[in-house]
Parts: sequence; structure tokens; C-alpha cells
Amino acid sequence: MTTTGQVTDRYLLDDEIVADPFPYFAHLRTTAPVHWSPVHRAWLVTGYDEATACFSDPAVSADRISPMLAQTPLHLLSPEASRAFGIMAGWMVFVDPPEHRRLRSVFRGAFGPRQIRRNRPMVQEAVARLTARAREGRDVTDLVADFARPLPATVAAAWMGVPAEDTERFQRWAIQVGDLALGSVQSAEEHESSQQALLDLFDYLRRLVRRRRDDPQADLISAALESGLVGDSVSEDEFVAMLTHVAFAGGETTSNLIAVGVWNLLRRPDQLDLLRAEPELAAGAVEELLRFDGPSKMSVRQVKTDLSLGERLLRAGDRLYLVTAAANRDPSRFHRPDELDLRRHPNPHLGFGQGAHFCLGAPLARLVAGAALTDLLAAAPDLALAGARAIWQSSLLNRSLQSLPVRLT
Repeated sequence: MTTTGQVTDRYLLDDEIVADPFPYFAHLRTTAPVHWSPVHRAWLVTGYDEATACFSDPAVSADRISPMLAQTPLHLLSPEASRAFGIMAGWMVFVDPPEHRRLRSVFRGAFGPRQIRRNRPMVQEAVARLTARAREGRDVTDLVADFARPLPATVAAAWMGVPAEDTERFQRWAIQVGDLALGSVQSAEEHESSQQALLDLFDYLRRLVRRRRDDPQADLISAALESGLVGDSVSEDEFVAMLTHVAFAGGETTSNLIAVGVWNLLRRPDQLDLLRAEPELAAGAVEELLRFDGPSKMSVRQVKTDLSLGERLLRAGDRLYLVTAAANRDPSRFHRPDELDLRRHPNPHLGFGQGAHFCLGAPLARLVAGAALTDLLAAAPDLALAGARAIWQSSLLNRSLQSLPVRLT
């Protein structure tokens, strides 16, 4: 920890900050909304206006794979690592316009609200099944392991067209890829295992894409192939690489949204009772939980060309952390920002990003999280916390619980 003038620069993976980052984020936002962090060798952007400016400024790039590869001697990479980096470089989250628009066009319509709403019966059935399983023969269940994590992964697998007999290994691969992408791996062995999971997932999805070409079904892959763009403006490998990102991104984010959202509701009985009494507030509740304590704390960006931001000069090559968790509590934008208010309106939060990189899977995440909240509360009217202290995952980017012991009855 260092202090320069009024700004205290702290390591964002300190246990205290991982458990509750918001007081420190408020300190940064108040004293220096654009702050150079010597600890992280990056700019921390915590102000709402400054963060939104970065999301739309062409001088700010989402590509953080190419700069890293440019600094890495290729002969030091194993063939597996080189291939894994190549797959990740094709994820839309790491690609700037106009390439981003070209890739995203493949999914035009497939992620639309009308298409997503068709999944509602499947989501409800999965919620009911997982709730019943979690209650079987036990007083206390881990809401993360038994409900929040498997629910989005189950929905994502079914929606993508993964056969039931392959769902378990698909989910295992997706979780490992998520750990790799979000920096949650803790050892060289875990890194190698997660890297291999990405390669296995890619090979599996490529086979599935080819099967869906010959035998289309009512699923995401078939709908995207119907556009005719795969093999034309977008190569098959590019399409499959994007599918590996879809496989983990929505599941990881939505599971964290559900678990942390339930944790926050159970600690605020007035808001919990409000949602129980008025389940039609579920859509607004999801938006407020995204704002108040969402699954993503920040996004990583790179400065492409020099720019001025908040009276600071940022140089080409500098790294940026767009701290959306701080921006979402900026009092210049939100009234009583540190209060959870399920009736909040309007709610222009940055939980799904903004601009060209606005989360493609937002409609599905909203559907799954909304159904999880309302259906779980209806099925478990006596839901309550069973542990005294939350244990948080040590992650720079994600806001996630390792476990959440609850009583369902």
C-alpha cells in the first residue's frame, strides 16, 4: 500500500478489499476518479462519466491478448498455449470495431429477447429440479455449488444444443475455461488443466457445429448457422472460438449474479419481503442487483493512442481498469447509491458494459437470474443464511462467492 497526496493505492486482492471493495472504490472515486496505480501498473477509472467515456472512445482498445503476445517470445509458448491464446484472441470481448461488428453479426437475432423468452419453460424446469435436489435430505445446502453454478450452465448447454449425455463434461470444461479467462487459477497445474479444457471445448464444439450443419435443431448454434455468415464473412474457426466464450461467459456471470444477489437480499429483509410480495419486480431487481453488487467488478482495456481523461494524460500502451463496480455507485449518477432499492428507476448501470461491447448475452442472463430469484423464493419461503461469514473468491475482475450455506426450510 502506498499513499500519494490524498490517494491511497492498495492491492485490489487484499482480503479486506475482496470481501468489501466498495469503501476503497468510493475513496478512489472521490479523490481521483482517474488514478494511476503503481501497485497494478494501470489506471483505475472509478467515475461514472469517465468510465462511460472509455467504453465509447476509439482510443481505448478491448484487445489485451495481442499486446501480451507481442511481449512474449513465441518460442517460450508450448503448442497448446499458442493454440489457446489464438482461440481467446478471437473472442469478441477482446476484439475492437470494425472486426467486432463482423464477428457479432453472426449472432444477430439469436440473442434477441424474443428468442431468449422461448427458453423460459426450460429455465423454470431447471430451477424447480435444482431446488428440489438441493432440499433432499439436508438442513443446509450450498447455494453456489447446488444451485447458482449449475443452473446457468445447464441452461447454456441446452440452449447451445449440447446433448444431455454431454452436459456434465461441457459444464466442467466451461467452468475451467472461466477460471482461466478470469484469472482464478491458483497454480501452474490448474493453469495447464484449464488451458487443456479450452482446447477440448473448442474441439467438441467444432464437431457439434458440423453436426448442426447437417441436422439443424432449435438451438443457438443452428440459429447462428442459419444466417449463412459462417464460412462466408466469418470462418468456422472464428465461430467456434466465439462459442467457447459463450459457453462460459454467461454461465459464470449469471451464477455470480444469482449467488451474490441472494446473499444481499437475505441481509436486507425489507427488500427480500418486497420481492416476495411483488414478484413482478424481478426484472427491476436483477438490474438493481447488477448495479449494487454485480458479478463484474471491472473491465480491462488498453490505451491505443494518447488521450486526456479526467484531467489526466493517458499514454498509448497504458493499461486501464474500468471499475464499473465503483461507477455504479457514483452519487453524481445514482441517488443513495449505497442502498439496495429494487424499485430504483431509472437505473443506467454499467453491469453489462456499454457501447459496442454491451454484453451479448444480457437477455439470457436477465431471464435466468429473474427466474432463479422469483422461483427460488416461491419454492423456499423460509430461505435463510446458514453461515455467519461469506467467503469470497480472490479475483481481480469477478465478484463471486466460494460458497453460500443457506437453509431452504
